[in-house]
Amino acid sequence: MKRVLLFVATNLAVLVLFTLIARIFGIDQYVTANGYSFPGLLLFAALFGMGGAFVSLAMSRRIALWQTHAQVIGQPQSETERWLLATVAEHARSAGIGMPEVAVYEGPEMNAFATGMNRNHALVAVSSGLLENMDREQVRAVLGHEIGHVANGDMVTLTLIQGVVNTFVIVAARIVGGVVDSWMSGGRNREQGGSAGGIGYFVTVMVLEVVFGILASMIVMAFSRWREFRADAAGAQLAGRGAMISALQRLGATYGESTLPKTIAAFGISGHMAHGLRRLFMSHPPLEERIAALRAAA
Repeated sequence: MKRVLLFVATNLAVLVLFTLIARIFGIDQYVTANGYSFPGLLLFAALFGMGGAFVSLAMSRRIALWQTHAQVIGQPQSETERWLLATVAEHARSAGIGMPEVAVYEGPEMNAFATGMNRNHALVAVSSGLLENMDREQVRAVLGHEIGHVANGDMVTLTLIQGVVNTFVIVAARIVGGVVDSWMSGGRNREQGGSAGGIGYFVTVMVLEVVFGILASMIVMAFSRWREFRADAAGAQLAGRGAMISALQRLGATYGESTLPKTIAAFGISGHMAHGLRRLFMSHPPLEERIAALRAAA
């Protein structure tokens, strides 16, 4: 219920904020994009921006299972599967969340991910490479990290932020498109009460949705990196700081390699490495920064 209220409140806040900005700066007089009034444009943007993000979240579990070919452990067939279920159940109880589904997928790299619509209906999956190349204390820490994501509500929060920036991209691109169209027509569309719909509008909207989308992704990735530090702290609390540091150090052997699809790569414990400006688009902080943060928290 709290997340539903947060979702509604965020949508209303975005609508109010954009309405006030448009009124103060007189932008709303330019915006009648394809027949939308400015409030209509905001509603359109919120429905598509927020709605699209939450539809993706609702489908994330099924998509993740399909794309990774992960096998959910129903009746454990081995001692390793029994241990995985018992460890996840222990972490879930300690974190105060419902028991997630547990799955294993084939992947040579050491990785794991968590996804799901809410903290009581989630999925935690680990790669075969993780199970083969880490000892149990390290795997236990990785599972604690993923349970930390679930307990912190990171999937919902990341989706909420994605929805907000999607809304901003849609609205901002169309506002600028309306202004450009009005300028190119010499103000005739606005004076005649017509809608912005010329070539200037459509080209500007298409270009700016790409440009603003790239800038918006930097915001989303910044939050993604921050939540990794929180999940590491949760893993340290559930499995021990030494185990969490050891697991991160072990990840260095294949860090930056991932067979996870891009749609769920941000949910993995291991992410791609980058340098320079590309660091702004990293979903995960460098391992040395994560290890340093854990040591500094002692």
